[in-house]
Amino acid sequence: MPRTAIRPTLPAMLFALLLGLLPLAAHAQTEQQSLVDRATLTVQDMMSDTNNREARKLLKNAKGVMVCPRVFKAGFILGGEGGACVLTGRNDAGWSSPAFYGLGSGSVGFQIGVQDSQIIFLLLTDKGIRALMDSQFKFGGDASVAVATIGAGVQGSTTTALRADIVAFAQTRGLFAGLSLEGTLLSQRSEWNQIYYGQALSPQQVVLNGQGQNPGAEPLKEMLGRMAAE
Repeated sequence: MPRTAIRPTLPAMLFALLLGLLPLAAHAQTEQQSLVDRATLTVQDMMSDTNNREARKLLKNAKGVMVCPRVFKAGFILGGEGGACVLTGRNDAGWSSPAFYGLGSGSVGFQIGVQDSQIIFLLLTDKGIRALMDSQFKFGGDASVAVATIGAGVQGSTTTALRADIVAFAQTRGLFAGLSLEGTLLSQRSEWNQIYYGQALSPQQVVLNGQGQNPGAEPLKEMLGRMAAE
């Protein structure tokens, strides 16, 4: 008696296809989740530093925070730097989920060295946080936005910082000295938002409107809440 071939039904085929896509979706989020995890560790490391007590004071009233866990800079005559960052804002429920950004710049001059930095931007005013909502924000390109850059440890600098819309401070290792942001560009990474949240969301929707949820962002939100409360 001939065997009858069993053909899978359409629902079964769709179910199998979805099962096959799940590992791909999880893998696609790996890079974004790694950045969020490193941002959490950066907040813990830099805000726990006894030299940065005044940074925590500023954090208490900050409208938002941008964290760049690793900004790499290298140069020999021609120089350049780049890194990935996350932006989160404060709302009635606490801290928002993060929106993703890229940071980069180029320079020409007599320089040699390698620098690896962690940078935290404290956004102290509505003007400061909204400035970063543009598709691109260039430090030094908008004279109406006051930016203060402070080296590792911000002791004794609260008065200067309070006059700024954005305060940046860094921990840096390497041969370059200090923190220079002039000409540095911040660019939205909308494709990363879509991968991380499963839908196309702008930074305004994520940071200001509280849209976009991913359980992987909870440790970062909790860490910011804890540091702001100390």
